[in-house]
Amino acid sequence: MGNDGGSIPKRRELVKDAARAPTVSELKATAHESLNHAWTHDPLTSELLDFENAVSDWRGRLYNYESILKGLMPGDSDDTKTSGSANGESLELSFASTGIKSLRDIVKLKIKRYTPPGAKEKGIWACPVTLKELGASTKAVYLVPCGHVFAETAIKQIQEEVCPECSETFRSEDIIPILPTEKSDLEKLATRNDKLRSKGLTHSLKKDKTSSKKKRKADEVNEVNGNRSGKGKEAPPKATPKSDLSSRVSGINNAMTASLTAKVLAEQEDRNKRRKLAAAGN
Repeated sequence: MGNDGGSIPKRRELVKDAARAPTVSELKATAHESLNHAWTHDPLTSELLDFENAVSDWRGRLYNYESILKGLMPGDSDDTKTSGSANGESLELSFASTGIKSLRDIVKLKIKRYTPPGAKEKGIWACPVTLKELGASTKAVYLVPCGHVFAETAIKQIQEEVCPECSETFRSEDIIPILPTEKSDLEKLATRNDKLRSKGLTHSLKKDKTSSKKKRKADEVNEVNGNRSGKGKEAPPKATPKSDLSSRVSGINNAMTASLTAKVLAEQEDRNKRRKLAAAGN
């Protein structure tokens, strides 16, 4: 590099544009884009959210009801439940990380569609009180246990703790923000969930059957140990689970929910049959 009239370039000459921190407006735009994606896509499957069959967990996250049913179905491998891909891309969220163990851990949302006068389109999903369109631009909440969705400003204006749509009473701590981003909201939701668990209740305010199952198993273990020592009685035989599809769906009152459940169960049974045939062929 000498005697040719040239020179060795310095670092500041090579790096023309130095790295810079993103501006406030850029950060807001990124956060809004992420929130908008969460309002429109299921985090488990990356499919579009169906607001007619949308559900939420205690964190205020939105899911399609069918994806929760598939995650809860027995017989699938752990890899299917905890990881996967959609269109060649890794999923945003694993089912195991949601902490959802039964349908009692979610609340079916009731979102109203509003069609403005003279509009040619199907309408928008909006708050039934303020008629604001629900989405990333509107801070929304839903009530437990009824599941009706409103703009947060509408609920703040209500003097009595009664749902404007169904007149069902609710408590202030049972107002769940949808897709909260503020730390204070997340802490309140975590505190509420811990209190409910300590009382043996789920997010939907229904009794937590998983805790009773654990207690029943512990009692069975203690009884077996007692039998071995000659002090206990013979353990009662376990009841055989119902495998009939109609019996598993008959307890669901909502027709649409029952239809979705039957569809998922049928797919599950068909998949299990194929596995057995493949195993027999090998």
